[in-house]
Amino acid sequence: MTPELFVQYIFAGLTYGIIYAIVAIGFNIIYNTTGIINFAQGEFVMLGGMLAVSLSKLFPLPLAIVLAVLITMAVGALIEMVFIRWLDRPSVLRMIIITIGISILSREAALHIWGESVRSLPYFVGNEVSAVAILGARVSPQVLWVMGVCTVMVVALSLFFRHTLTGQKMQACSANRRAATLCGINARNMVTLSFMLSAGIGALAGCVMSPITYTSYDVGPDLAIKGFTVAIMGGLGNSMAAVAAGLLLGLIEAFSISVLPLAFKDAIAIGILLLILFVRPHGLFGKKEAAGLKEF
Repeated sequence: MTPELFVQYIFAGLTYGIIYAIVAIGFNIIYNTTGIINFAQGEFVMLGGMLAVSLSKLFPLPLAIVLAVLITMAVGALIEMVFIRWLDRPSVLRMIIITIGISILSREAALHIWGESVRSLPYFVGNEVSAVAILGARVSPQVLWVMGVCTVMVVALSLFFRHTLTGQKMQACSANRRAATLCGINARNMVTLSFMLSAGIGALAGCVMSPITYTSYDVGPDLAIKGFTVAIMGGLGNSMAAVAAGLLLGLIEAFSISVLPLAFKDAIAIGILLLILFVRPHGLFGKKEAAGLKEF
């Protein structure tokens, strides 16, 4: 393997890895506040990309992306209020079935609205041939956009949860929902906010990745599987560890192409997920007491 090709694999792995990490963080935001594992998280990424493509025909690209993110956040809030809020202490199995059902409904609605065609946004800067030379490798400017925007999202979320009153309220609901309610925190609003925040970061990731990975109505389940794998690898609920796990999975997938056929790339994530669940169910960076699911 030449040094240039090695660097090319590194950038490919980091690009996909940071996207997987964003999806995993979406899982963790909702899980930390509610104890729910939202298997419809990948549909937020799909919805953000598809909405941005449609809106870009009517508005300038930046405005189209902002509107796509806001609409997806509204959809996230609607999902919580219609399907989640009215449930009284549901079982984990019931919640898994409900979120899988939401994923299927979202996918079928997207198929009805946009059809089976593959769509993409234009490159934010330049085009597919205006690559940047980095250490001998040719890297698309959009790759740098993906890595930059997703990194900013990770840092912003970390600051939000550590240094804002709303973020601390959400963490209080995560630690002890009943105690948070007794302290005057509106737990229901925090749950709705968690769905909105999770949908928003997923939609923004879907927008920035659309020019290089394209988007269609059925991309959600694959991203959900990769994001869930990363969430488990990092330790469910640990968003910062999810970043490291996402980058690790992205790099493993990128370099696997050099020794395995491309068709096996998706199987790697499933294999890693099964291995982690069997050997270390609390994740590579998680604690054993975090391995069990929270009570809703």
